[in-house]
Amino acid sequence: MFDMGFLELLVIGIVALLVLGPERLPGAVRTAGLMIGRIKRSFAEVRSQVEREIGADEIRQQLHNERILADLAKSRNKAENTSEDTAAADTPASLDGNAPVTEPGDTAEPGARVSPDDCATTPAKAQPHE
Repeated sequence: MFDMGFLELLVIGIVALLVLGPERLPGAVRTAGLMIGRIKRSFAEVRSQVEREIGADEIRQQLHNERILADLAKSRNKAENTSEDTAAADTPASLDGNAPVTEPGDTAEPGARVSPDDCATTPAKAQPHE
């Protein structure tokens, strides 16, 4: 705590001996030791209490952040599910892959399947301009 060497302690001891005298010096040293011990314990207790409070605040903050992240994940999943449902509803049946694709001018009935031979052998006819 304080940077005191042996020489400084010796000077303080000699001054205390001269001021207090040899009869009262042992009691004064004992009292000073007890007071220093109490002060050290008090500082240690305050420091541990502050560390506990800081730790509790950090845990409380971490729980709050995790709760926010969980809410964000829920809302993101909800938004993704909603966008997938909307995209599926917006997709026409012809692009779905399940229904046959028909072009304008086709004479095939809706729902009738066209074979690959029909498409490959018939050349496209040019329409006259009107």
